[in-house]
Amino acid sequence: MKSIRQENDRLGFVGIGYMGRPIARRLIEYGFKLTAYDRDHNKAEQLIRYGGTVAQSISELSSSCNVVLSCLPSDEAVLDTYSGSDGVFAHVHPGSVVIDMSTVYPETSQELSKRGSQRGVEVLDVTISGSTPTAENGLLTLFGGGNKERFESAESIFRVIAKNYFYLGPSGSGAIMKLVVNALLGIGMQAIAEAVALGEKAGLDRNRLLDVLSQTAVVAPAHAGKLQRAKKSDYSPQFPIRLMNKDFGLIFNLAAAVGARMPAAGAAYEINARQTDEGEEQDFSAVILQMEKLAHLGSKNVGLTRVGADSASKVI
Repeated sequence: MKSIRQENDRLGFVGIGYMGRPIARRLIEYGFKLTAYDRDHNKAEQLIRYGGTVAQSISELSSSCNVVLSCLPSDEAVLDTYSGSDGVFAHVHPGSVVIDMSTVYPETSQELSKRGSQRGVEVLDVTISGSTPTAENGLLTLFGGGNKERFESAESIFRVIAKNYFYLGPSGSGAIMKLVVNALLGIGMQAIAEAVALGEKAGLDRNRLLDVLSQTAVVAPAHAGKLQRAKKSDYSPQFPIRLMNKDFGLIFNLAAAVGARMPAAGAAYEINARQTDEGEEQDFSAVILQMEKLAHLGSKNVGLTRVGADSASKVI
């Protein structure tokens, strides 16, 4: 199967958001000819300074490119982008390749593959693990589903944007793996938030606690950086909490479909949803703030409650 090359192929990129923007920028900087489209044209136009071009519509983009990538916020956005008289499949040329990098339900990826095959288009679901800084530095991890040979033919793209990329299996496999990973990501962040609130409530210095915790073996690299940012009260979105909230919904749908129980995910989702309801656009690590709030940290009753030899106490 013919490999995708900078000199031979033209990329179209739909969805220039938190992750789409740094991914598209790297592809341009590494020599790919790329045309961008976003409903917010200002976002797409940010790529012009790096050598990208901008399409005024999805139909314009798809008819001028033979490789279409997308990084969109929801299942509905993905299906709307590819379907209908103005969608990608109505205008893309047979033999083209679609690489959807959105976090969606596996059935959405499978449906996309089915619709693509009807147009003679190969569709890969290649999901992303990482935040905006890892995307900017080309250090993402990718999970691929679809035709294995087609996945391998796109390695020239993957090498530019990712440190690791894995083929998981047929269509939908990349989407499943992303939900598995994000379940662990969300649960892990909640566990850390609870531990931080516990340490603070018991009297540890907050900055010292966060610094030491980030250097322990029990904290994953994806979470360690969040603790360093929390020291500066920096919860600006690298992975917005509203998207983590959305992903929990996809995770629970998948769990229900396959009969998997996820009690820890359910507990993490509750706190995640509370912080999402605060309304401000924040990183998903802002669950730390919610746990501190629930622990009444910053109020007069913060401190260590001493436990006697024969008694137990509860920290409010």
